[in-house]
Amino acid sequence: STREAVAAIRGFGITIGEVSEIAATIAAAVEQQGAATQEIARNVQQAAAGTQDVTSTIAAVSDGASSTGATATSVLGAAEAVSQLSDQLSAEVGQFISGLKAA
Repeated sequence: STREAVAAIRGFGITIGEVSEIAATIAAAVEQQGAATQEIARNVQQAAAGTQDVTSTIAAVSDGASSTGATATSVLGAAEAVSQLSDQLSAEVGQFISGLKAA
């Protein structure tokens, strides 16, 4: 019975060793999973920062487009005014020439 008890104790020792190895493997896997989770969190933060940059760029482009539109409207108004003045000047020059011819 002593031999059986010693054999059983050896079996317990072997089982405990196997459980210890499994626990170490699980601990290593949990550590790797933690590192992967931290990497994912860093990537999410970088993606959020990139999204903020894109949003800022879109806002800047929108402001630039609005400014360009306002400038284009102003240029169009000036061009229309120049066109009207050109027509008026042409009419006055025509009247002046007609006056010279009549005299």
